[in-house]
Amino acid sequence: MSQTHQLISTLKQLLKARGLTYAQVAAHLKLSEASVKRQFSQQSFSLQTLEAICDLLQLELAELVVQAQQAQPRLSQLSAAQEAELVSDPRRVLMAICVLNHWTLEQIVATYQISKEQGIAHLLRLDHLGMIRLMPENRVSLRIARDFAWLAGGPIHQFFRERAQSDFLDSDFRHPGELLRFQHAMLSPAANLRFQQRLQRLLQEFTDLHEDGITTPANTRHGTSLLLALRPWEPEVFSALRRTPDSRGFSLAGC
Repeated sequence: MSQTHQLISTLKQLLKARGLTYAQVAAHLKLSEASVKRQFSQQSFSLQTLEAICDLLQLELAELVVQAQQAQPRLSQLSAAQEAELVSDPRRVLMAICVLNHWTLEQIVATYQISKEQGIAHLLRLDHLGMIRLMPENRVSLRIARDFAWLAGGPIHQFFRERAQSDFLDSDFRHPGELLRFQHAMLSPAANLRFQQRLQRLLQEFTDLHEDGITTPANTRHGTSLLLALRPWEPEVFSALRRTPDSRGFSLAGC
């Protein structure tokens, strides 16, 4: 849906919600009702006309734009094929991660070995995938939902899982800003589920902190990765010592 179409659609919804008719709009604009209907149909409003209709709604034009943006459908997830397209080019994955973290094209080009032309080409692909809208002067408007997530076990997860084992975890985690803990417990299925729910809330807090920091100068923020993992598991070296295999599937051996 084009921005103009979304703006007019939102305007119609607001008029309907306020119980205002085309006849009342026409009277306010000092135009015929037929003329108003034609302008809505052809989406041919001038800026002055839009401002006048907003005045009738007791709404600022900027508020109308915001409401139109909020009403647009947001992307919650990509398909496996779309994620595979991203990981087919490391620069494209990098561009996606950067724009999701609100980097500008200028910041990306200045930081990484990506030319402006390459960056624009990747932004156009992200626009085609529905993740962003590429605006004038190469500005980016995110089109993802608040609960956007990569496919569980999909190409993006696989891409980072391979690097988590060989890169992310290749550290003693003793430097400032680093933390690694390994805990073991005997949990029932209900306790496991309860803890997973707490982890989900923790992940949301992590996301909220990211959003809260967007206005903070970029040179005071650092790319920070969080890896959470939880599964019924026993090291193979221990399971090999069992007298009989554990067929329960969920419970762990105490150790």
